[in-house]
Amino acid sequence: MANQNDSFIDEVTEDLRRDRLFNAFRRYGWIAVLLILALVGGSAWREYSARKAEQSAQAWGDAVLAAQDAPDRIAALGAIDAEGVAGRKLLSEMLAAGVEAESGLTEKASERLQSAAEGVADNRLFHDLALLKAVMVAGPNMDAARRDGILAELSKPGAPFELLALEQKAVALINAGRTDDAIVLIRQIQQKDGLSEALRRRLAEMMITLGAAPDEAAGPGPQTMPLAPSE
Repeated sequence: MANQNDSFIDEVTEDLRRDRLFNAFRRYGWIAVLLILALVGGSAWREYSARKAEQSAQAWGDAVLAAQDAPDRIAALGAIDAEGVAGRKLLSEMLAAGVEAESGLTEKASERLQSAAEGVADNRLFHDLALLKAVMVAGPNMDAARRDGILAELSKPGAPFELLALEQKAVALINAGRTDDAIVLIRQIQQKDGLSEALRRRLAEMMITLGAAPDEAAGPGPQTMPLAPSE
């Protein structure tokens, strides 16, 4: 008799459990359905976005290649739609500036790069790259005060292109006839960490050209070296 009672109680308990589960699913099941739909929809959207971004990048790259073969490369590069991507717009402007520099329009190329830098002011890497290229393209033709101000900013400790900006400072000193100051600055740069092999070679070549020993271990310790006075 006890076994029958226990069996009956178990059956009732199981029925109650099923009823509660069914009621809970009926009440809250839509949340689970929404979660599943959200996961599936999110995955599909990510895949669509990635495919669209890839297609956009490929179309932009094809447009850049086509512009390189256009009769008026500068105009063709300027007409490319960067689709709001700062890096693409900057690269187009850098390519256009390169064409201008090849044609002897160095001041115009430098101005283009400086303007492009303003367009990516919120991206330190892009911004500094554009300004460094502007200085290098213009060379001694850039206004001395403007050049000194740019290089002072770019050569601050921790700046993305600190070492290259310091190299351009040395070049500016050489162009200004301040050979001794240039040698001191080059020695300072040679003592810094993170120099690439190409930069080491260029610095050594500059030292030889200036008539100084290229040994990077020689020379005074680090100190602040001003640029040539603005003309």
